[in-house]
Amino acid sequence: MTPLIDLTGRKILITGASRGIGREISVLFSKLGAVLCLTARGEDGLRETVSMLEGEGHSYYPFDFSKPEGIADFAEKVCRESGPLDGLVYCTGITKDRPIRMTTPELMEEVLRVNLAAFVELVRQCSKKGRYNPGMRIAALSSVASFFGKKAHLPYSASKAGMDAAVRNMAVELAERGICVNSIAPGMVNTEMYREYLKNNGGAEGAENQRLLRRQYMGIIEPSCIADAAAFLVSPAARFITGITMPVDGGLSSI
Repeated sequence: MTPLIDLTGRKILITGASRGIGREISVLFSKLGAVLCLTARGEDGLRETVSMLEGEGHSYYPFDFSKPEGIADFAEKVCRESGPLDGLVYCTGITKDRPIRMTTPELMEEVLRVNLAAFVELVRQCSKKGRYNPGMRIAALSSVASFFGKKAHLPYSASKAGMDAAVRNMAVELAERGICVNSIAPGMVNTEMYREYLKNNGGAEGAENQRLLRRQYMGIIEPSCIADAAAFLVSPAARFITGITMPVDGGLSSI
């Protein structure tokens, strides 16, 4: 029987690959046979991720996506050295939680630059002629914050809502090139962000975490579950799925 998800020989660029969900995705994709181009700000973290990968031919490119004006040169270098891409997974993102009275235009611009503008520019550059193979698939890491409100979460939520809207528009425009574009909206995932949340909200038994668990009733999500969703969306098995935001949220959006 042919495996449902097979990434053998597919060249995939993964951003935010030095830790967390980006690293989890990278490791899984290597096990599924992909040849990876990894990027993040920290070179040490990228080296560590590469050391965890299976297979051969992987490469890494340190880059800071808070400077989207450099993405044109970055994408040109990656595609020139590694060849046309079969996939792109955008896991780069920042949070800057502030109450609205402290949400300045400068703060909004900082978050939107990394979480939205850099994503759009990377897709723009990587979808140019000669930089992608037929059937290229793009997945972006969004969040349930895209469609749920929360105090002091405005910049992050707005950036993820913008990402989801961008995905729908990209899907329509890039379909003529055979490119599919989707996003994934996780609920609370067991990463450093969740551990920081627990520390600031009374721990696992605190009222805030218990309130979260009542809504996300299947429990806190492991990073491997997000990696599974990303693997499906960039695989040929999902070739007729485009322009969607896929919740992976432990039931949160069903309530």
